[in-house]
Amino acid sequence: MPYLKNKYIFTFLVFMLYALFLDDVDIFSIVRQSRKLNQQEKAKVEIAKKLKETEETLKELRYLSGKEKFAREKKFFKRDNEDIFVITYE
Repeated sequence: MPYLKNKYIFTFLVFMLYALFLDDVDIFSIVRQSRKLNQQEKAKVEIAKKLKETEETLKELRYLSGKEKFAREKKFFKRDNEDIFVITYE
């Protein structure tokens, strides 16, 4: 391999091998950090969606009718003279 006899090309190849595989910020850690960033961005979007839903629920709970609706639908509260049947699908 005649191109390895050139000291500049050889030095460049050694440097590239070091930079890509042996350095603290090698190609593997860059890919790993990129994947982690993508996962965190997805989690951020989901948390923002849940926060918006919670804020809407809090707005509804300001009024008595909203409180009753929330208690009856989410917590299965009932009045004294009625029965509740919960149907779940599996």
